[in-house]
Amino acid sequence: MSAHPPILVDIKFNPEGVARVLKTAFADRGSINLADPSDRARDLREAEYALLWKPDADLFARAPNLKVIFSGGAGVDHIIGMAGLPAIPIVRFVDRSLTARMSEWVVMQCLMHLRGQYAHDSHQRRREWAKLIAPEAAEITVGVMGLGILGQDAVAKLKVMGFNVIGWSRTRKEIAGVETFDAAELDSFLGKTDILVGLLPLTPETTGFYDSGLFKKLHSYGALGRPVFINAGRGKSHVEADIVSAVRDGILGGASLDVFEAEPLGPDNPLWALENVFITPHDAAVSEENALFRHVEAQIARFERGEPLQFVVDRAVGY
Repeated sequence: MSAHPPILVDIKFNPEGVARVLKTAFADRGSINLADPSDRARDLREAEYALLWKPDADLFARAPNLKVIFSGGAGVDHIIGMAGLPAIPIVRFVDRSLTARMSEWVVMQCLMHLRGQYAHDSHQRRREWAKLIAPEAAEITVGVMGLGILGQDAVAKLKVMGFNVIGWSRTRKEIAGVETFDAAELDSFLGKTDILVGLLPLTPETTGFYDSGLFKKLHSYGALGRPVFINAGRGKSHVEADIVSAVRDGILGGASLDVFEAEPLGPDNPLWALENVFITPHDAAVSEENALFRHVEAQIARFERGEPLQFVVDRAVGY
């Protein structure tokens, strides 16, 4: 019998992988996995720590004695605003692997738009030998919105690839060698941006933030001809109907989307068929279970030693 209460786990992704890793994770505590039918009816009042991703609506009523909530991903909008959310720390998942995966995706999408990959794919399907002359990365300004851990890593890796990179955040961040902008300078930032990368958290202020009005403010006469929108932050931060119309009307030259207003993306959604639009199924930076559980164990150890938790959400701003 463990001397510690079990960790409560309610994660709505990859249930097989979670169950497999839980067999050896939290060895000194054990776990209650609500994806396991044999655990669903268990008394949750003993749980002091919960690891959650889109948890059951009644979870906090069933688990009234929690001390810390851990998000199963970098975002916390799936927890903030839930009924009965207790006034306890909420900790985001921050991990080298998750950060690296996100930057890989962002760099890949920027390069595919730079080098005309959609056109190459179309030529290949038609068996056409059609060379393209692409601009250099140095001719393109990538504007990254959201300069937290994920955004700053993406900025660094885009610079390695040769892009001119600028950054925007609600309050100005100082990044060596990078021009940065704050909320009051949004239009100036957009006017310099050829490829817009969205890595913003979802808050009331960022809901529906990327819309037709914003797209029209992007740099329209750069080396790509028309600007490109890339979003791997949160789907509800963009307006999908405006993306569709902006691509069709030539305001945007293309897009890359990993997040959507409703997931999974419906089969009749017009985004699937748009020219020069790349769709991925919210897997740009999937939380790897071993790394996630190690993160939770490390934070619990800090908490129980009386040390401050890391990556705690500021509820006033929503991330």
